[in-house]
Amino acid sequence: MLNTVFSLPRAFHVLIVDDGSPDGTGQVVKDLQQVYHGQLHLLERSGKLGLGTAYIAGFKWGLKQGYEFIFEMDADFSHNPQDLPRLYEACAQKGADLAVGSRYARGGKVSNWSWDRIVLSYGASMYVRLMTWMPVKDPTAGFICYRRKVLESIDLDNIRFVGYAFQIEMKYAAYLLAFKITEVPITFVDRVAGVSKMSANIIQEAIVGVFQMRWQKRHP
Repeated sequence: MLNTVFSLPRAFHVLIVDDGSPDGTGQVVKDLQQVYHGQLHLLERSGKLGLGTAYIAGFKWGLKQGYEFIFEMDADFSHNPQDLPRLYEACAQKGADLAVGSRYARGGKVSNWSWDRIVLSYGASMYVRLMTWMPVKDPTAGFICYRRKVLESIDLDNIRFVGYAFQIEMKYAAYLLAFKITEVPITFVDRVAGVSKMSANIIQEAIVGVFQMRWQKRHP
């Protein structure tokens, strides 16, 4: 993934947030920092603190470093790094405040998924749209480019969900703050490497969390 990102025509920097992974991720990144000096960064935390808190830590780090555009993406090639420049252009050149790599926008699609996973994913997206009235076809997407001002405006310490509901909560917060959200069609491919962290607790958090967000009209 790092080799692919750093070979793109536009120069990207990458931050890896490592929660004490037992597979030696931290050391691998430290070794590669000698190759990608100044472009590859590592933030090490102790213990498994959840997906959402890792993203929040990464966002805060990026803001502190002064980046104008901050991205989030999966590192298992389900998100194609070749799409990074398209997300950047949607914000930097076409005026979006938040660009979402979308499976369900016109031109987007999924690849190598089972029918039950497609039904679950699309059904979840429909549920979120119906409950929140948020005009985003892929509200659970995790391939995103944020303008700096979006992350500065959202109270990141008030974002409470740590699973996949985190993705919904961040978009809903941006939507309530009237930021312009654009969806960029992508092909989402079933993971090339790694194991899904989906669980019953994560699904429950998303279902209940969306209900709470809508009726409480939470404004992080």
